[in-house]
Amino acid sequence: MKANYIKNFQEWVKDFSFYTEVRVRFSETDMFGHMNNTVSFIYFEQARIEYLRHLGVLMPLAAEHEAKSIPIVADLQCDYINQVFFNDVLRIYTKIAKVGNSSLDIHYLAKNQKDEVCFTGRGTLVQMDIRTGKSVPLSEEEKAQLVSLSTISH
Repeated sequence: MKANYIKNFQEWVKDFSFYTEVRVRFSETDMFGHMNNTVSFIYFEQARIEYLRHLGVLMPLAAEHEAKSIPIVADLQCDYINQVFFNDVLRIYTKIAKVGNSSLDIHYLAKNQKDEVCFTGRGTLVQMDIRTGKSVPLSEEEKAQLVSLSTISH
């Protein structure tokens, strides 16, 4: 495994328990039937939202609740391992890898119906002040909750 965020693949993969299933649609493939390389990021988004909802930390929509801050994706990375094809059923595993002062590092693992690793990924979510566009520190309570949830969900 060449991804710089994975030190020991066997240890890294053990920490995943939550997953979302997706089926690769025809519209997500190229003329050879391969999944388009942009689709993994859509799957990461879907898995991330489902995971945060599962943990009970999904933020409400800012417009609905007059929120002062929102989580935004600051970066996103994908490393492709095996080909993915039309109609494959993928399990997109998700976990919190690290809780920072104003951010979360989230890792992803995609396996096909044969339990083969197809791609891995990581991304950073940052809590942002919607008025200033600057990062906002997570409270100590929020950090503690996220750390405990990430430990429980492993």
